[in-house]
Amino acid sequence: MTVASYILIAIVILLIVVPLILIGWIWYKDEKQEEHSVLRNYPVLGKMRYILEKIGPELRQYLFHNDNEARPFSRREYQSTVISAKYKSRLLGFGSERDFDGPGYYVRNAMYPVHREDLKIDNSKKVKTKIYKIDKDNLFRRQEHREYTEADPYYLHDDDAILIGGDTCRNPFKVKGFIGQSAMSYGALGEKAITTLSTGLGLAGGTWMNTGEGGLSQHHLKGGVDIIYQIGPGLFGVRTKDGEFSWEEFKRKSEIEEVKAFELKFAQGAKTRGGHVDGSKVTPEIAEIRNVEPWKSVDSPNRFYQFNNNEEMFDFLEKLRDVGGKPVGIKIVVGNIDDLETFAADMARLGKGPDFITVDGGEGGTGASYQELADATGLPIRAALPLVDDMLKKYKVRDRVKIFASGKLLTPDKIAMALSMGADLVNIARGLMFSVGCIQAQVCHTNNCPVGVATTDPKLQRALIVEEKSFRTCNYLISLREGVFNLAAAAGIDSPVKFERKHIIYKDEFGLVYPVDDLFKQVPFVETQTHAANS
Repeated sequence: MTVASYILIAIVILLIVVPLILIGWIWYKDEKQEEHSVLRNYPVLGKMRYILEKIGPELRQYLFHNDNEARPFSRREYQSTVISAKYKSRLLGFGSERDFDGPGYYVRNAMYPVHREDLKIDNSKKVKTKIYKIDKDNLFRRQEHREYTEADPYYLHDDDAILIGGDTCRNPFKVKGFIGQSAMSYGALGEKAITTLSTGLGLAGGTWMNTGEGGLSQHHLKGGVDIIYQIGPGLFGVRTKDGEFSWEEFKRKSEIEEVKAFELKFAQGAKTRGGHVDGSKVTPEIAEIRNVEPWKSVDSPNRFYQFNNNEEMFDFLEKLRDVGGKPVGIKIVVGNIDDLETFAADMARLGKGPDFITVDGGEGGTGASYQELADATGLPIRAALPLVDDMLKKYKVRDRVKIFASGKLLTPDKIAMALSMGADLVNIARGLMFSVGCIQAQVCHTNNCPVGVATTDPKLQRALIVEEKSFRTCNYLISLREGVFNLAAAAGIDSPVKFERKHIIYKDEFGLVYPVDDLFKQVPFVETQTHAANS
C-alpha cells in the first residue's frame, strides 16, 4: 500500500469510524441512565439539546440579544462602562440606541444651560492615570497602546462637599466625590480584585470603598482609599470567637486612619437575608479576617441579635459613634412602608438615628442569593428612593441624615436620576466589577469566575492584572463624575448636589409627560400617611 492509501484509511477512520463509535457509546450510556427522560428516548439528539442549553446564555449574549435587551445589564450598558474605563471616553457616533418610544425618565434640560467655566468643579489637583489609544482597528487586527495622561478629577467644590456626621461624632467624613464603591466583600471577590479596586479608587480620590460584610483586609488598605466598614449580622471582623459583638475589635478597627465610617447592613437588594460565602472561597486568610472556620461555607443571620426595635437600634448606633468617634449608618431595602414611617417617626421622637442611610434597590446584585429573594423582595431603587426621601422630610429629619443610593446606577444618567430623586451620594458595585474585567459570566457563587474577579482561586486570579485594571477603575470613576457634571450643566445647575426632582421628567409609552413628584403621590402611600397621622 502506498502512503496515500494509509492517509486515506486514517482519514476514513477519523471522520467516520470514530464518530460512529462515539455516537454508539453515547446511545448505550444515555439509554440506560434513569436521570434524564429525554436522553432515554433520544440519546444523541437529547445530548445535542443539553449542549445547546448549556451554551445558550453565551449564544444569547453575543449573537442573539440586541444591544439593549440583555439582563441584568445590556450590551450597551456593559460596553459604555468598559469604554469609559479603557479610554476615559463616553463619545458615540450617529445617535442613541435608546428606545425613545418606550416609557422612561429624562433630564429636563434648561433653555440656558450653565457654561462649563461656571460649573463648581474642583480640578485643581490632577490625576495621573493611563488610558488606551487605538492605533489600528479592523476585523482581523486590533492594535492599541497605553499612555500616561493627567486627568481632571471632577471633585465637588469645597462649598458643596458632603459632610457625613458633622454634628454627631468626633471625626465626621467629608466627601468631595459623590460616587463610590458599594459593598463587596473580600471572599466574594478575590484579593486581586479588592486590591485593584482599592488602588484605582485611591488614584481617583475623593471617593470611598465599602468593605461589604466580610470585614477589613490588608487588600482594602493598599490603595489608601477612604473606607466605609460594613458590619453585617454575622459581625465579621468585630466579633468574638463565639460570634458575639466585640467592642475591643470594633474600637481597634475605628482607630485605622482609612476607616471613615461604619455601616450596619440590615438588608441587600438581591437578598433581604444574611450573606453567604461558599466554603471553597473561605481560605485561611479570609477565615482569620472573619473569625470563622476555614473551608466551611459561611451564612450570616438574616438580622442582628443586638437589637429588636428602632429604639434599641438607635442606642446601639449611639454607642458605636461614642466608642468609634466616626459616622454610623445603616443599609436597608425598602418594602414595608409602615415600617419606614415608624422608623422616621422614631427618629423625630427620640432625636436619634443614623448619620446616613444606604437605600439598596431590589435590582441590586450579589455574589450569591436565592432566586425568590433576588426577583421578588424589595422595591427597585427608583420607587424606594423617593419614599425614603419623602418620609424623612415629612418627619423633619431629612437634614440629619445623608442618603446613599445603589441599584444598577452605573452610568451618568442613572446617577443623575438617583440624585434628583433624593440621593446625596451613589454606590456602584457591578459597574466597578466591569472595570476590573467582569464579563457577566454569572458564576460568582461558584468560585469559578473565568476572569479572576469573583473568585479566590489563585489560578483563575492570574487573569487579573492589578496595575492595568486599577487605572481602568480610576478612569471609569472620573468619567462618571464628568458625565454627571455635564448633565448638571444641561439642567441649568452648577453642581450635581443641586439636582432635584424638578430636574427630571417621566414620559409614558403614549408620549404623555409627568412631573416626577406626581408619580410618587400614590394612593397606598397617601393612605398610609393619613392612617399614621390619625393613629
